[in-house]
Amino acid sequence: MAFPKQVRLVEMSPRDGLQNEPGPVIATAIKTGLIDRLADCGLTHIEAASFVSPKWVPQMGDAAEVMAGIHRKPGVCYSALTPNLKGFENALAAGVDEVAVFGAASESFTRKNINCSIAESLERFAPVVEAARNHGIPVRGYVSTVMGCPYEGDIAPAKVAEVARALYDMGCHEISLGDTIGVGTPLKAKRMLDAVAAHVPVEKLAAHFHDTYGQALANLYAVLEDGVAVIDASVAGLGGCPYAKGASGNVATEDVLYLLNGLGINTGVDLNKLVATGHWICQQLGRHNGSKVGQALGGNCQ
Repeated sequence: MAFPKQVRLVEMSPRDGLQNEPGPVIATAIKTGLIDRLADCGLTHIEAASFVSPKWVPQMGDAAEVMAGIHRKPGVCYSALTPNLKGFENALAAGVDEVAVFGAASESFTRKNINCSIAESLERFAPVVEAARNHGIPVRGYVSTVMGCPYEGDIAPAKVAEVARALYDMGCHEISLGDTIGVGTPLKAKRMLDAVAAHVPVEKLAAHFHDTYGQALANLYAVLEDGVAVIDASVAGLGGCPYAKGASGNVATEDVLYLLNGLGINTGVDLNKLVATGHWICQQLGRHNGSKVGQALGGNCQ
C-alpha cells in the first residue's frame, strides 16, 4: 500500500507529556500556554487534559481550569482522557470536544494500571461511551502495550486485535495503538497492525509509539506504508509511562513532522513554530529537549 497523502498528528504533550513530570505541579498558565502555542502551529487535534483523580495524577488536577483557560481555535479538537463516568461528566461540563478511554492488551499491565482485568476494564468503559454517544461527543479508544509489556514481555497480535475490536464495537470512532514501553520494531509493528486491521478498518487506527529503544520513527514508517494516517506524538518528546519501567517517553512531534515532510506527506503543521514551542516548554519545565530535530534546529534548552 502507498503512503497516505495526508496525516493527522494528535498532540499528546499537554496530557501524556505533562502528567508524569516530577516535582511541583505545573502552573495552569504553562499548560494553557502550551496548548495555545500548539494550536498556533497548525495542530488540529490536541489532547489537553485528563479528568482523573488528582490523588493518582496530581499534574492533571486542574483539568477544568485548563479547559476554561485555553483560547479555543476554530477547527481544533480539544480532547481529554476520561477513565470513568465521573471523569466524563466533568469533561462534558468543561466543554471538551472528544473524550478518550484507555485500555491495554496485557492483563498484568491492566491490573497494575487500573486494578482490574481487561474484561472488567471494557465493562467500565461501556457507560462512558454510552453517555458520550447520548451527548454527541466522539470517543477515542487507546490500547496500550500493543508490542510488549513490562510484566509479560511480548504481547500476541491477536490479543491486541481482540481489545481493539471490542473498543471499536463499543462505539470508539478511532483506536490508538500504543507501544507503551517502546520495545517494538518495524516487523513487530506490521504484524500487530495486520492482526488489528483484520478486525478494525485501518483508517480508524492511530499509531502511538514510544521511543525507548529509538525505534519509534522506523515503526511509524512501517505502519505508514500500510495505510495508517493518524499519529500520536508529543512535542519535545515529553512524557512516559509511570507504570512502565524504563519507558523514556513519546516520540517527539518535531521528529515525526520532519519525517512526514521528507516523505511529501501533508500535515498542515509548521515545523519552525513547532520547534519553537518545544524549546519554550522545555525552558518552562527546566528540562532537556528530547527532540532530535528540536536540538538540530536550536531547540535544545540545555
